[in-house]
Order: sequence, then structure tokens, then C-alpha cells
Amino acid sequence: MAELGRVAVRDPHSLLPGGFWAAVAVWVERPQVANKRLCGVRLEARRSACLPRVEHSGPRPSSGPEPEERAPAGCGPKEGPGHGQCFPEGGPGPRPGAVPEQGPQENQGRRQQGEDQREAAKAPLLSGARGQPGKAGAGEGDFPAPDLDSLWDDFSRSLASGNREMLAFFTRSGAESQLEAQHELDVILRTVIPKMNAHSCAPKREIVVQDVLNGTVIFLPLEEDSEGNLKVKTSNVYQIQLSQSEGEWFISVLIFCPERWHSDGIVYPKPTWLGEELLARLARWCVESRQSGFKSTLSLISIMKYSRVHQALKEKYKDMTKVWPEVTDPEKFVHEDVALAAYLLILWEEERAERGETARQCFVDLGCGNGLLVHILSREGHPGRGIDVRRRKVWDMYGPETHLEESAITPNDKTLFPDVDWLIGNHSDELTPWIPVIAARSSYNCRFFVLPCCFFDFVGKYQRRQSKKTQYRGYLDFITEVGTTCGFHVEEDCLRIPSTKRVCLIGKSRTYPPAGEDSVDERRTRYINSRRGGPVSPPGQVPAPRPPGAAGGADGPEGHGALDAGAGHTLESPAEGLWLSGFRPREKAKRVRNCAALPRDFIGRVVLQVANLLLGRKQSNVTSFQSRSATAWSQGEGVPGGCEAGLARGMAVPAPSSGWATRQG
Repeated sequence: MAELGRVAVRDPHSLLPGGFWAAVAVWVERPQVANKRLCGVRLEARRSACLPRVEHSGPRPSSGPEPEERAPAGCGPKEGPGHGQCFPEGGPGPRPGAVPEQGPQENQGRRQQGEDQREAAKAPLLSGARGQPGKAGAGEGDFPAPDLDSLWDDFSRSLASGNREMLAFFTRSGAESQLEAQHELDVILRTVIPKMNAHSCAPKREIVVQDVLNGTVIFLPLEEDSEGNLKVKTSNVYQIQLSQSEGEWFISVLIFCPERWHSDGIVYPKPTWLGEELLARLARWCVESRQSGFKSTLSLISIMKYSRVHQALKEKYKDMTKVWPEVTDPEKFVHEDVALAAYLLILWEEERAERGETARQCFVDLGCGNGLLVHILSREGHPGRGIDVRRRKVWDMYGPETHLEESAITPNDKTLFPDVDWLIGNHSDELTPWIPVIAARSSYNCRFFVLPCCFFDFVGKYQRRQSKKTQYRGYLDFITEVGTTCGFHVEEDCLRIPSTKRVCLIGKSRTYPPAGEDSVDERRTRYINSRRGGPVSPPGQVPAPRPPGAAGGADGPEGHGALDAGAGHTLESPAEGLWLSGFRPREKAKRVRNCAALPRDFIGRVVLQVANLLLGRKQSNVTSFQSRSATAWSQGEGVPGGCEAGLARGMAVPAPSSGWATRQG
């Protein structure tokens, strides 16, 4: 047993010990945040357990006071800071049994504190697990999930039958301490998934044992024996520990058998990495008083399947970065669309399995931009097309099998897709809030996927109403509200893409039966008008014409008038078939707003005119300037056409006068 490293943690905001378990949850649920060679993990099962009682086959190795005459081992300062303590929300305190001769009320209260702390440690893990807690996610594996109960029972028997060193590693004390061995532990079975490439290793399984009362979490890697049975690989067992001494908190990493540690550089890093890199990250995470407010990445699909498909697509489409004809960054856009395609392929594959279908889903990408996502999905067997108001150069590279259309999209009765399974909005700007509406009104079986980026309401820019939320979080909540109002069960997930806006919203199923379409559409219409600032019709009365088969929703928490329609814009009755007046699709010709993108011939004329004017000044002007007092300020001279041209470029053009050198200096 060896300690790889220990770091003191400053806790000015009193976030410990809860912050420690939040940091542990990151390493247990999302180890790829720290170890970039991992794709993620799959949480397969969990249970509560206790360490076994030791079977004494001979005299005790040491003689000491009887348990009722002494405090449990490790409570003294020599055992290290904080050993043998439970950590209720209010701070550290003695664990059950640390103080002799306690009454039943005190013991009951301390047991309740331990239960509360265990629940707090479990909560982060449940947030990212797929399916029901304690069960493997559906469609996850190449191999069946082993029974965690049998794995833990076998390991417990090995501890009880004589593996005293391992039992001491668990209890942070002598193996004969029976009080140490009987408190409750939280046992988790997980599969660690490396990034799938030519140099990666196979996924590895581990048992993670959280001992909340002792402030430790132990990682037990599993390996197959000669008969194909899983057992604990004792050579790579390590522990993360929280302790306290003289009012100061410490986090440390310990290895059970350092001389036999085997590092593959991926799932099992080098001990120095654990004792330095991982320890430093944990110490930082545990005192960060922040709540992300977002789901963990890839929480709705199989991480293992995603890793394989993503790696295959990267290899297949990596040459696109070499021939990218657009002015945009190919590394960002190609890799982002590849990751999006991998996500949708797995999402749709699992949907087909849930529905018992074999036909691949068809789709329409509204505001498809460069069209690469449409190209990849089409080549992978999903029939679909992309629509955008402006054609891109890269469209000509895809070939006839990729269907892309140059057309403006206006939400109305004609912009419906009744034969499409999925509508996609990938950074679809002003169309983003309309996509759930279009999907709901297209057909009862139409679903949607949106990746919001720029903040648009139904008409114009989105105006934040909740000051306690970030604008991004508020906008995601608004799109969720739109989808819910349209009658969808809206799910949120976080993608693994090179973008700061990577939270997607998915509507896969409806909250109402097909017979309720008319009433839901009525509520939807009222909601859309409420976002525009118009009057809300009484129940049972539709304020504007609606298409057949529409659905709707109720007024949301953002309230009326959340949209700024702009000065001088009055509410008009929508034209026939138009769902809301005032919507304007983006312009086909992209307006140049950056002065650096002005035509080169225009820039050349301005520069030449200013240069000729400066070079044409008489020497007498310079002599006159030199004879002036240094305190005199020259207002300069006007440059016909030159000053206006300079202002058009957004830069200050010095007037070529006798005082121009002073201003330049």
C-alpha cells in the first residue's frame, strides 16, 4: 500500500465534504473529462452492501483493549486526518460507534445522518445513468451485464477468508475492527469505454465502492480468469480519500499494490498521473461552487456504440477537411457534423429497436447550411434532404445522392412535411423555435431534433425574461417550453462536439393521443400568438387560421410580450396560411458587416488617394510645422473623398496637413 499524493484543499465556502462527493461523481460518471483517452463509462448496476466479518482462524495479530473499552481504530490523530468520521451536510462529525455508551436516540440520529449523506453521494450518479437506476442500459453491450450481487459476494468471501491487507485497505484500519466492517457501502458496477481507434484497448469493467462514513471511494478493476469468470484484479486497485486534520481538509490517492501496478496508458494510467493530474483536478472540482444545469454528455444513447460509430465516421470523412471550399474552419465544421451524424445514427438505431421497425428513418434538415450533415446521413442509409436559403460552394462536391434545396422557409400551411419522420434544426437560427411547431403540425408521427445556437423567438430576437438564468439556459428552457406546448415529451442531452452551444433538444413522442390533435392545436396557436404580444383568445376560440391537423400548447412562464417586435411594428392579422405575421427568413445574399471584408479595389483606391495626397505636400509645409511651438495644435486639413472613405472602412484617416506628424507621434 502506498500513497501516491496528498493535497490540502482550501474550503472557504464550506463546500466539503459534499463537494468531495460531487468531484468523485465526475470521475465515476465522466472520467473522460480528466482522461482524454476515454470516451466515457456505462453505469450498469448498483447496490448497498457491507464488508464481511473477519473469520478469525488463529490468535489476533496484536493484543489491545476490547472493542467496548476503546474507540475504533483510526480515530486518533496518528491515523491520518479525518479517519473514521461521517460527513453530514453541516460538516464533519464522528461516525456511529466513535463515542462509547451512546443512547438509542443518538445512535438513531447518527444513522439518519449517514443515510442522508449516502443519498447525497448517490444523487449525482443517478443523473447520468441511462434507464432505471441499478439496471444496465438497453442495447448497450456486446456482452451481457454480470450479476453485481454475485461479483460482490465472491469478493466479500475472499476478504473474510483471510485477505486482511485488502480489508485493511477498505477500512483504513486493522482488519479485526468489526465496527468498521459493518456500516453500509454503496457498490457500483461500471464499464470504462476507451476511445475506439487503432491503438485503444478493450472496454474494462470496474466495481466502485463508496464508503461515505469513512470518506473513501475504492476502484476494483475486474478481469477474466482462465474459466471466463470475472474477478477483482488486485494489482490495479486504488483509492481516493478525503480526510481532515486540525481543521484542514486533505484529498489523497493510494494504491493497494504499487509494485504490481500495470499501466496500459488508457484505462489504467500511470501512478504519477493519478497522484498528480487526477488529484489536482479532484481538489479543484470539490471546492467549485457551481451547478452546470445541464445533462451529462451522451446521456440518451449508448456511449459504446457512439464511440465506435464516431470513430468510423471520422475515418470515412476525414478527407473533407483537405478539400473544404468554404471560408469557414473545416476542422470545426467537419468534426462537428461528423459527431452530430454519429449521435443521430445511434439515436435512430435505438428508436428502431424500441419500435420494432427495420426501415431507416427519413429526415429533412431545415437550414442545413453547408449540407455535410445531410450528406453523411444520406450516405449512411437514411433518405432525406436539406433546405437552406443560400447555396454553398461545397454542395457541388457531394454528388447527386445528396439532396439539397436552395429555398427560403416561412412557417405556414405550405411548410409541412407529412411524410417525414424527423425534422432537424442544426444551428437553424430564426427557424429554431418553429421546428417543434412544424413537426407537430406535419403529422402525429413526425419528431424533431434541434441544436439551438443563436437566440431567436418566433419573430425577431429572443428577449431574456429570467435574470437568474444565463441567456443560453433561458433560451433552452424556452425551446423546451415550445416543444412541450406543441405536445412533445422533450428530452435534453449534451453532445460531444467542438462548440460552446452543444445542448440538443429532442421530441420523440407525444403527450396526447391522436384524437386530441384539434384541442392541442388550439392551445398551440394561442401560445404562438402570446409570444408575439398579441391577444390571447378565450378557451375554445382560435384567433387565427390554422392548418388541418395542428396541435398546440399553453402559455409558458416567459409571459406575454417576450418578443420585441421593433419600433413601429403593429400586430396584423396573419395572411392566409401564415402562422404568425412579421416572420422574416434570412436574406439570400449575406450582408457584409465586417469592414475587413470590403472589396479590394475600394480599399486600394482609398489607400492610393491618401498616399498621393501625403506625398504631394510641399516641403514648405514641413518647414512651417518645425518652426511652430510644440504646444500648438494643428487641426489639419480636409481630404476630399478620403475622409469619408476612411470612415466607411471604420478606421481613422489622418488629415494630411502640416500637423499630421504630431498626431501620428
